[in-house]
Amino acid sequence: MKVNANQMRAGHVLEHNGKLYVIQKTQIVQPGKGGAFIVLEGKDIRTGNRLSERFRTQETVERARLDQHDMTFLFSEGDAFTFMDKESFEQVTIPREVIGDQAVFLQDGMEVTVESHEGAPLGVEIPGKVTLLITEADPVVKGQTASSSYKPAKLENGVSILVPPHIEAGTRVVVDTQSGEYVERAKD
Repeated sequence: MKVNANQMRAGHVLEHNGKLYVIQKTQIVQPGKGGAFIVLEGKDIRTGNRLSERFRTQETVERARLDQHDMTFLFSEGDAFTFMDKESFEQVTIPREVIGDQAVFLQDGMEVTVESHEGAPLGVEIPGKVTLLITEADPVVKGQTASSSYKPAKLENGVSILVPPHIEAGTRVVVDTQSGEYVERAKD
């Protein structure tokens, strides 16, 4: 199925030069001169070879047709993550390499979409935003209120992010799973 290159996300599968690539990272670059372009970094499904390809943002690319299964994340054991199919209740173990950088945002009971091609799991699409607890936050430095300053904080999953000065340890925040950035204070 043809889609715009800038609609590709981590976990999507790109059909390029007769091969299937799982996209692991996307980056939109806007140079000072010329049009914007997107860099797609991925891994060949069969051989494991890496791909780093540039596309103009208006360019269309071929997104591979995949079987999609709604699954629930159960647990992780080392670099293996176990999911359960919501319809057949069968369990599938997927390695960290297939999930990519978003693996750190998986939470027990999280609803995800697992994409597979010919029975082999290729990618896991997790929700765009997750709510996590701040476990550590640096104290506010007085006098830094004039400009929009951010301070480092550590989430319950061990990831460090930058948060506004009013966020303290024990606060629940919403985090974007694509960029790993603070979005807002949780409303719950």
